[in-house]
Amino acid sequence: MRRITIELMLLVGLYVLSACTSSPHDVEEVASLPEIYPDYIGVTVPEEIAPLNFSMTDDEVTTVDVEIKGAKGGSLHANGAYADFDIDAWHELLKDNRGSKLMVSVCAEKDGTWKRYREFEIYVSQHPLDEWGITYRRIAPGYQMYGHMGIYQRELSTFEETAIMDNRDMGGGCVNCHTANRGKTDDVVVHIRSEHGGTSIVHQGKKNLLPSVNDSIGGPMVYPYWHPQGRYIAFSTNKTSQLFHSGLNKRIEVFDGQSDVFIYDTETNTTLRDTLIMKKYWAENCPAFSPDGKWLYFTTARRQSYPQNYDQEKYSLCRVAFDAATGKTGHQADTLINTSQTGMSVTWPRPSYDGRYLMYTQLDYGYFSVWHPEADLWLLDLETGETRSLDEVNSEASESLHNWSENSHWFYFTTRRDDGLYTQVYFSSIDERGKATKPFLLPQKNPKRYYHRTLYSFNTPDFISSPLQ
Repeated sequence: MRRITIELMLLVGLYVLSACTSSPHDVEEVASLPEIYPDYIGVTVPEEIAPLNFSMTDDEVTTVDVEIKGAKGGSLHANGAYADFDIDAWHELLKDNRGSKLMVSVCAEKDGTWKRYREFEIYVSQHPLDEWGITYRRIAPGYQMYGHMGIYQRELSTFEETAIMDNRDMGGGCVNCHTANRGKTDDVVVHIRSEHGGTSIVHQGKKNLLPSVNDSIGGPMVYPYWHPQGRYIAFSTNKTSQLFHSGLNKRIEVFDGQSDVFIYDTETNTTLRDTLIMKKYWAENCPAFSPDGKWLYFTTARRQSYPQNYDQEKYSLCRVAFDAATGKTGHQADTLINTSQTGMSVTWPRPSYDGRYLMYTQLDYGYFSVWHPEADLWLLDLETGETRSLDEVNSEASESLHNWSENSHWFYFTTRRDDGLYTQVYFSSIDERGKATKPFLLPQKNPKRYYHRTLYSFNTPDFISSPLQ
């Protein structure tokens, strides 16, 4: 009797499960593409990326049935409230179709009626994404006040996310400006703004905590960028303030009453100051070393009177030679993009690690681009000097806070294209001609529920080659 009872319970369980799953029948063929969230139609992905789970944008759709077939072979099936693919099967399919494509067929059930939409493609790049994951700060988009925030790390091949720092563990202070040296977790710097905060530097496993305000430079150490050899870190020191717009298009303006660029020597624990990049009546900002370590890129603008002339502060892109043997900068700065010619402002210069390109954000004025809806990504060819807007990835919302993978075939950026308020992380790749692919949103297990319910923006992301301990 006990055995019979167990068998009956198993049969009932199987019946209940089958009753909860609806399979396509009497399907109506539709010529249009499915409207899905996130929009993964026609994107190019690395084989290492987590499954591109998605939902129909129509909330009244009760069931989706998705079939993915690889051009080189293999298939994958998902059926449920949203497309939820098995991680191991997904990676096997992408591995088998590296350098080729996947064909995705979507059926959706609404009000008891099934529709099959036009098939779309997902391309699998031949270029790997070797980085283990990314780090980012999660913070609620706000103005003068902030509450809970933290720095997290996310494995890119799965949906696993863990906290690195939580500001509730340090008196509610602000944690920001975290940067690894080309993603290597042996060299990491993070700035903590609080009563007992400071700049934490980990170099080759050794930790050093500097005061929150460095007396030798008169301000905090922010916007760090590592020299490729690891000994030096370029910082900006900024006296930041805010003002508010009365119009609907822009909410807030972040500006610096004063800013300078300097270099910190991790071996001697000293700051290397140079009058060329610390001019009294100019605001220097956003430093970045070239991948060979021989140049220091930075932005500079003539300081303005605030708040009257806030929209007249426009940054040019410059570079100065750097000698790692002496820790000295050159005596002449080269202007690569001059605001007097473009009429625009440059921020966040990031050279590709192969030395070919430099990506930057261009906006009407200022440098704090996340609050500028007109901010777009631009690409400077360092071999030819030609520069262009990355129209393939730009939107009507702000694009900014970008950086490259170590092999220089992938990059991430943050954007507010979904709702104009919350920044999210997108990825794209660049081919040998400098053409970028359609960007895709950082995958989540249930992306519609995750992104539509979260109250946090993804801020200042960075690639990492291995998890931080």
